[in-house]
Amino acid sequence: MIDQLVALIVDESKWLTASMGFALLAVAILLYSRRHSDLPARRRVLAAMNLFFGVTIGTMSFGHLLAVTTKLGLGTLEGSVVVFYLIGVALALPSWWLIRHTRRVLSPDDDHGRATLALNAWLAITLLALGFHNLPLAAPAFFNIGYHLHSRRVVGWVIVSMAIIVNVGLFIGSLIFLASGQSFEQFRGIE
Repeated sequence: MIDQLVALIVDESKWLTASMGFALLAVAILLYSRRHSDLPARRRVLAAMNLFFGVTIGTMSFGHLLAVTTKLGLGTLEGSVVVFYLIGVALALPSWWLIRHTRRVLSPDDDHGRATLALNAWLAITLLALGFHNLPLAAPAFFNIGYHLHSRRVVGWVIVSMAIIVNVGLFIGSLIFLASGQSFEQFRGIE
């Protein structure tokens, strides 16, 4: 039983699918709880987009930190412990702050602008600094920034539509990755 739990924790093929599932659940709860709100739709959409991205990356970074700790405890970690923990923390902090920041986005009296931009930019830059292959994971941050800055309704619709298409594509890709049973390196043909 313990061996199965350890295998589940360190299996990177499961984290993206689970993270996006948790994020979808969080957004559904948010939107359901605010269905009778007087808050403008633009703010609710921005909050939902930020929450989805924050929960997705936050859950993945938690999984990363948990996997690093598990491998360290088992003595199977290959590479720098400090670097692996720094990567996890560099993604965990802004994503968890972004989740928390969603409350500010939903507050009608709060100016949330700079924090929304800064947290999304931090996550996008960190993901891209870890490799260009993370662009699909970083893309929602750019959509969140664009949606926050847009001033025309049609532009907002285009941004939201593109964000949905990218996230659905990412989820389908995660399901294919999950079904393959391969490591990321094997799946990408690196190994």
